[in-house]
Amino acid sequence: MTNTQLTLVQIDNYGPWTVTPEPRREMDLQTLQSRLFADIAQFVGYRGGYAFFTRFDNMVAVTNGLDADDHRLLQESMGNRYPVTVSLGIGVDTNPAVALEEATEGLQRAGSAQDGDRREVLVGTPISDGSDDVSIAHFDVNDATEKYTDRLNEFDSFIQIEQGYAALMRYLREEYGGLSFFVGGDNIIAVTPGLGTDAYRDAIDHVEETVGVDLKVGVGRGVTAHEAGMAAKHALEECRHRGTAVELDDSAAEIVGE
Repeated sequence: MTNTQLTLVQIDNYGPWTVTPEPRREMDLQTLQSRLFADIAQFVGYRGGYAFFTRFDNMVAVTNGLDADDHRLLQESMGNRYPVTVSLGIGVDTNPAVALEEATEGLQRAGSAQDGDRREVLVGTPISDGSDDVSIAHFDVNDATEKYTDRLNEFDSFIQIEQGYAALMRYLREEYGGLSFFVGGDNIIAVTPGLGTDAYRDAIDHVEETVGVDLKVGVGRGVTAHEAGMAAKHALEECRHRGTAVELDDSAAEIVGE
């Protein structure tokens, strides 16, 4: 079965730090945030995980395969390189949204995100044997270049893509507990419970009917997010090859009996 391990990465006391001793230059803050995310993504990615920036002061990582020592090393590495520290909450559940809630509640019990005394907290218990699978769905907008990039100015193209993302993000979260993340261009990656083809078709239909954005999706399953994500990429290529809206790789189809 799928069992998602999620890690909430939260910068400690970041809000007060940005205005102490006086407000800092905005581009300096943007640079710090982007570099911090890049280093976290590289650290997690090297170990088979995925990281997503969400609001930058809070980031979400799919960390199946990473143990407590990996998390402590991440904290140490970031603390040595940046003027801020990070606290980490780990949650595990078959439902990704529940896993994130577990991770979030663990950090909230340890203190506020703006608590000056909270530093490098690590809470939660990783999957012990690393045998459970995670499910990754890779969504792509159909004909985005032709419909948007080559016809509209960049901001209007961005609005169209973001509307599709917002509709999908809310639908998967509310209907199935799936968590979706925009990853650039016209691509959205979602970590999901074990869903079948019909569930993904319903999600795509909802986005089309709600905001007029046409999607396709490839779905993969694996011991790590990287393994599942590569399977999802190959399944997405099958969508392009066959002209289909939904393709599940063999392992993802097996878990739902398709």
